[in-house]
Amino acid sequence: MKRREFLTMAAAASASLSMPRVFAAPHASSGISTQLDAGATGHAPGKLLILIELKGGNDGLNTVIPFADSTYYALRQRIAIPRDRVLPLDERTALHPAMRALLPVWRDGQLAVVQGVGCVQDHASHFRSTEIWDTASCADVYRRDGWVTRAIGQWSAKQQGIAAASFGSAEPGPFAGFTARVEADGAWARVDDPDAAPHVNPIDEGEGDRVSGATRTLQVSAPTLRDSIDAALRTVVDGTRPHTCGAIRLTLDGFDTHSNQPVRHAALLGQLAEGCATLRAELTRRGRWHDTLIMTYSEFGRSARENIHRGTAHGGAATHFVMGGRVRGGRYGRAPDFAQVDSAGNLPVEIDFRQLYATALGPFLKLDANAVLQEDVSPLPLLHT
Repeated sequence: MKRREFLTMAAAASASLSMPRVFAAPHASSGISTQLDAGATGHAPGKLLILIELKGGNDGLNTVIPFADSTYYALRQRIAIPRDRVLPLDERTALHPAMRALLPVWRDGQLAVVQGVGCVQDHASHFRSTEIWDTASCADVYRRDGWVTRAIGQWSAKQQGIAAASFGSAEPGPFAGFTARVEADGAWARVDDPDAAPHVNPIDEGEGDRVSGATRTLQVSAPTLRDSIDAALRTVVDGTRPHTCGAIRLTLDGFDTHSNQPVRHAALLGQLAEGCATLRAELTRRGRWHDTLIMTYSEFGRSARENIHRGTAHGGAATHFVMGGRVRGGRYGRAPDFAQVDSAGNLPVEIDFRQLYATALGPFLKLDANAVLQEDVSPLPLLHT
């Protein structure tokens, strides 16, 4: 098979050793076209949407800490982060001490901390909650197609080069529905050394504008988020022309902290912060940071009260991060109101998670967010115009 007959994609497995898959768009006739514009010059850098999945349900209260609220310490006598260890963002809110690598992004005004994010009608099941977030549906609506899949259908109509990839999970997630045809058409290869992950094979100059024919995927084994990031940079960013757009999902697993949370959670948050700092540094060096939007998501938060095992149960709203060169940094949403915790111990949802998606789709990607989400969802004022 000639180099030009390959579309992009590579994947990296998460620390939990689940095998990921990376997806290239199906043939143009399928209605979701991927194209690499041969010979194009003078194009602006393509936009990169990078989603970081905190798989298992991240504890937002120990990620962004309401250290000035005594109720936080009363509810979490054994797992609360001590006041003298937190990294203050303002007089009431702080980052977990393992997230020091994010402080420069905050100081530069390129990190948005969005509090109280969740599904209004939350669900305690990992499977169903993940499905809701991946499809951007209401809790009582069942869909099969991921929200990024729907976005790519609209995005590709602009005839831009698009690379879509998932690293760190075998599940299609927000690419659901986009991958079935690819996997039917494609062939799998296995590379056990992440350093051997190749660059994407771009179309040769002079061979025309549209890539069609067989779709190929590549599967790469890698143990950490950093390895996944390296593979993503090597394949989706360095392996395509600068004007190629990208939709990337990175999965960091292990956030289902029912027991022994402090040590486990600190290690995961350290990986997350260092990974985001790496992305910022490397994309800045490549001249792509201004056109990158990074967004975290997780199927739910954790309970406000700790359990007897020094952990937390599945909960409600949580805090998420949005960062990038166009981000209007700061704290958004209301601080946790412990007086509003429900009978199950969950914090109330203040911001519909789909508002994060609407922000990425509308103000950032310039797509019709309502058409993708199939509902009128307002974006958040997180980006500079």
